[in-house]
Amino acid sequence: MSCCDRRTEVEGGLFNNKQMDWTSDNDDSDKFEWESDGEAEPSSAPAFRNLDAAGPSTLDSNGWANEEAPPTSLVEGYVLMGFPKEMVLKGIKEIGHSDANALLELLLTYKTLGDDAAAGNCSTSGCFPQSVEDDDDFDFENWDGDDDADGREPNPDSSGDEDFLREMSEKDNKIKSLVDMGFPEDEANMAITRCGVDAALTVLVDSVYASQAAGDCHYGNLSDYEVTGSCFDSLGGRKRARLMEGSKKRRKRYGGAAQGNRRPLDGSHEEPMPLPNPMIGFNLPNDRLRSVTRRLPQQAIGPPFFYYENVALAPKGVWATISRFLYDIEPEFVDSKHLCAAARKRGYIHNLPIENRFPLLPLPPKTIFEAFPHYKKWWPSWDPRRQLNCLQTSMSSAKLTERIQCALASSGNPPPKSVQKYVMDECRKWNLVWVGKNKVAHLEPDEVEYLLGFPRDHTRGVGKTERFKSLGNSFQVDTVAYHLSVLKDMYPNGVNVLSLFTGIGGGEVALHRLGIHMKTVVSVEIGEVNRRILRGWWDQTQTGTLIEIADVKSLTDDRIATFVRRFGGFDLVIGGSPCNNLAGSNRHHRDGLEGEQSALFYHYFRIVDAVKSAMGRM
Repeated sequence: MSCCDRRTEVEGGLFNNKQMDWTSDNDDSDKFEWESDGEAEPSSAPAFRNLDAAGPSTLDSNGWANEEAPPTSLVEGYVLMGFPKEMVLKGIKEIGHSDANALLELLLTYKTLGDDAAAGNCSTSGCFPQSVEDDDDFDFENWDGDDDADGREPNPDSSGDEDFLREMSEKDNKIKSLVDMGFPEDEANMAITRCGVDAALTVLVDSVYASQAAGDCHYGNLSDYEVTGSCFDSLGGRKRARLMEGSKKRRKRYGGAAQGNRRPLDGSHEEPMPLPNPMIGFNLPNDRLRSVTRRLPQQAIGPPFFYYENVALAPKGVWATISRFLYDIEPEFVDSKHLCAAARKRGYIHNLPIENRFPLLPLPPKTIFEAFPHYKKWWPSWDPRRQLNCLQTSMSSAKLTERIQCALASSGNPPPKSVQKYVMDECRKWNLVWVGKNKVAHLEPDEVEYLLGFPRDHTRGVGKTERFKSLGNSFQVDTVAYHLSVLKDMYPNGVNVLSLFTGIGGGEVALHRLGIHMKTVVSVEIGEVNRRILRGWWDQTQTGTLIEIADVKSLTDDRIATFVRRFGGFDLVIGGSPCNNLAGSNRHHRDGLEGEQSALFYHYFRIVDAVKSAMGRM
């Protein structure tokens, strides 16, 4: 295990801090590395020391440098303001007494942390955590992230000053997230003031909407505010009525009245949404034995139709939250292994009909040997796989395949059970296939394209690493096309599509393969490589109009309204926001919908809501 000590300069001293480096490889399994020298410093060690502090020969009996002793009247003045004398002396030692405002601010910070916080290590540049003692009961090296911890590293000695800094950082991050969603900074700040810095982002979004609905009217409790006629009219009646009604419905669903009594929206106190087993959605092609019906909530009925996708195995409560924001629609969970030769467990929330679906033809292969018959020659009898696991965003290393080959070459035929287990674990993890005697290899990009339903060479022209990354984050085309197939008879003249988080165009390829003409596609995709791949495919296969937008945050409500007027509305809003903070077993990355990337889901909801509103005004 490597040692990585970071030395950060602070005012008058140095602070040593252990650095942790987490890495993530793909959307379904994360690996992480804990970089540390393995020996934490004793918690009693000072967090920093002042190299410029006066030496012992210059200090008086009270520990003050002779020329720096504060006036007694100054200390007594702060004591009369309610600050303990020890705290005042500590503050003066930290920053001196020449700047009264700075000293008062520091004393107020101590007061916020608790009267005994002056005993901690604080400076004008911030408060620094103490080192953590080793905990023999917690095995970092072998931790697999599947325990019941909330994903934070253990820190039993964390001090109040660290909590204060964390709270300030969380507040700044949440304000930034809300501003990125298009909310004014002052409204974001007000929402955090009302709900608290610990409130989930979903609560804050709801609070801002409620505030917008109430307009200039004052209300103290989100559960019981009322809007007067004059206030309501000043905000544009119809939109504010919708905001008001939506906010009331969400608050009712969220469990109640005041913030202190409601259930948090991040799902942390909810039972996980049960996943079906088998994961076959509402129905499958040629499934005549089951008859599934569903009734959509009134507010979910189009226009437009919308279709949202993300990983099924998300942290607890995530899908319940997504469902609540998307009009309480029940998710449809599907593992693509029921439609093709590779697994891909995904959840879909949509308001499409579920009757009269039909699959793409020709039907895709369902097994490895049907897809790639030439691999059967070298496939050992002790490898029972008939389908591949979820296709990842990265590929195995040459060193791994070499190790497997060496392990098998030095074993008998068949190899011992222990060797078989090692090889099978790696083969399943990386979807390795047999290409020779004792020789495995990862799939090639064109094979991954085939399994995911894309045309050959769809991603060709960019680097292999980028091809794997783009494909690993894409739709499984056959699955998505089965759901979208109901649109063909509904729109014989073609569709206008708003494609969010487009990626390499899985939704567009699905519509094309279904024979549904795309009159216009407004594509929002931040990845330059992905945009290049989509544009290359579009220019070769389509006659409609492709409008490309890089950042979903730039798609404002006004811009959406302009597109709606220009094209007469959108028939389909499709997309799947990033799963970076939802997938994988390493919970240090699994921040759920509060994570930096996965919080972009709220833009999907915002945009769908804006499209519905704009089309309702037509």
